[in-house]
Amino acid sequence: MRKLWTILLLAALAACSAGGEAPTAAAVPDPAASAPTASVPAARAPRAPEDVATGLAVPWAIAFLPGGDALVTERDTARLLRVTPAGAVTEVARIGDARPGGEGGLLGVAVKDRQVFLYYTAEQDNRIVRYRLGDDGLGDERLLVEGIPKGGIHNGGRLAFGPDGYLYATTGETGDRGLAQRRDSLGGKILRMTVDGAPAPGNPFGTLVYSYGHRNVQGLAWDAAGRLYASEFGADTYDEINLVRPGANYGWPEVEGKGKDARFVNPILTWPTGEASPSGMAYADGALWVGTLRGQRLWQVPLAPDGSPGTPVARFTGRYGRLRAVTAAPGGGLWVSTSNKDGRGSPRAGDDRILSVATS
Repeated sequence: MRKLWTILLLAALAACSAGGEAPTAAAVPDPAASAPTASVPAARAPRAPEDVATGLAVPWAIAFLPGGDALVTERDTARLLRVTPAGAVTEVARIGDARPGGEGGLLGVAVKDRQVFLYYTAEQDNRIVRYRLGDDGLGDERLLVEGIPKGGIHNGGRLAFGPDGYLYATTGETGDRGLAQRRDSLGGKILRMTVDGAPAPGNPFGTLVYSYGHRNVQGLAWDAAGRLYASEFGADTYDEINLVRPGANYGWPEVEGKGKDARFVNPILTWPTGEASPSGMAYADGALWVGTLRGQRLWQVPLAPDGSPGTPVARFTGRYGRLRAVTAAPGGGLWVSTSNKDGRGSPRAGDDRILSVATS
């Protein structure tokens, strides 16, 4: 594998595919790629993954409950599942208002106490809804955010609580590139809100918008110092990891990858789209772990104490196919889901599955 500081630019031969997951391109050198900047000791290899659950259908997101079980969304069935560490799978609910199609459907899930937050594609929009989890399933439904642009592609959809206690959500620009630069649109953004769906105190514009200029973020993670990172699909050239700051503009569609315009914040790391197409991301054991779809690998990105990236290492390349969700498990390590039944993968026996990866 080439070293990342000599990453090759993929020059597009075809227009971006849906979700930026499978452009066809030829490689030419590009010294403007964002490369590792820190001298970090070589990342320790994780242990071989073990199956937690098999026979699933596009498990898109994973969030752990206080007792150690996890809630898992299936994008295309709109089922919310409960999965135990021993691998028992039960259906909690089917989200009747979800309208799966293309890259939309039942997407993100987050948990705070016994409250469950879901991001899903509805008839006219993407929305964020809160529920109370009881012994008999979901109740006390409350719509928190509606009017998030929906499309056949680029619906974003990741939900996660930050160390500040607020809920963060990622949205895509649905292929309408200009939405990413419009601060009055919820498309192409990272949002930050209270548990009631109101703009969180300290948001830079007094709205839900926390950062903008994004194409399609599907991964959020905070390091031990509380810094926020986002993994983002590129179009024809670069996928990105960005270090997110409130109010910052990350440049799409004016720039993809590293640029020279002071209005925009550059990514801290890029990959050619054939090596990534990053979806879920988590922080564990001093590294960011990024699941990739087209790249079919789990990238391990060690971080220096100041948050700058060391040299990434690809793990399990091609072994499990497309990787979608990556979530830090309560007892250490990661849970990682495959996405081989999403219409772009090649399902194999047991797919789709959730894997447990011991990282230390």
